[in-house]
Amino acid sequence: MNLGISGKWALVCGASKGLGFGCAQALAREGVHVVIVARTADSLNAAADKLRADPEVPKGTQVEAIAADIATPEGRAKVFAFRKDFDILVNNAGGPPPGNFRDWSREDWLKAIDANMLAPIELIKSLVDGMAQRGFGRVVNITSGAVKAPIGTLGLSNGARSGLTGFVAGLARETKLASANVTINNLMPGAFDTDRLRGNFAGLAQKTGQSVEQIVDARKKGVPAQRFGTSEEFGAICAFLCSQQAAYIVGQNVLVDGGAFPGTF
Repeated sequence: MNLGISGKWALVCGASKGLGFGCAQALAREGVHVVIVARTADSLNAAADKLRADPEVPKGTQVEAIAADIATPEGRAKVFAFRKDFDILVNNAGGPPPGNFRDWSREDWLKAIDANMLAPIELIKSLVDGMAQRGFGRVVNITSGAVKAPIGTLGLSNGARSGLTGFVAGLARETKLASANVTINNLMPGAFDTDRLRGNFAGLAQKTGQSVEQIVDARKKGVPAQRFGTSEEFGAICAFLCSQQAAYIVGQNVLVDGGAFPGTF
C-alpha cells in the first residue's frame, strides 16, 4: 500500500533506538524525510547512519540527526532552528523509573510530567496550526499500555501519560484541526523487546531473586501472542496512522499489546 506521505517531513523524538527508531525507520521507508532527536549523540548518529544505509529507504530521502533534550526549551529551540514546520510529529520519551510513590518527591513528579506530558504538548502547540494551514498533519504520541491498564510500580508514568492522553482527547476533536486533515492519536505499546523492557526485567530479577529467563518466560505466558512485539512492527502501525488513508482516525488510543489486555473495550 502506498501511504501517500512520500516527501513529507517528520520529527521523531526518542529515535536513537527502540520504538522511536522503529517509527523513524518505517516513515523513512515510505520516503518521508525524517529529523530524529535523542539526547545521546553517539547512539543517535549511529541510528541515522543505519537509516541512510537501509536499502528499503528510497534514494533522496533525507535523514537528519539532532542531539538534544526535547523535554527542555533549549532542546526544542535547537530542533526548530533546523526546521520550523513538520507534517508529522511522533512524540516519544523514555518512561520515568519504577518505584513506590511513597519515595517520590515533588521533583520526581515534575520531571516525569515535563518529559511525558508537557514536552509533547509544547511540540504539538508549535506545529499543529501550521499543519492545519497546509491541510495535512499527523501527530502520534507513543504513550503506554499502562494508561489503559495501570502498572503499580509505574505510577510516575501512569500519571504523566494519562494526563497527556486526557489532553489529547479534547484537542484532537477541535474542529479547526480535525476538519483541516490534522489528526492526533496515541499509540499504546504493551511488552516490546526494547532496552527498557530488558532493563526492567534485570531489575526485577535482582529484586526477586529469580533469573531473568524465568521472568521473561512468565511475562510471555501472559501475552496471548506468546511473544514480545518488535520495534519494526510497531513502526509500521505508526506509519499507517501517519498515512493519507488514516485521515478519519481521530483522537484514538491504539493498544498494541499482543492481546494482553483482557477487556472488550
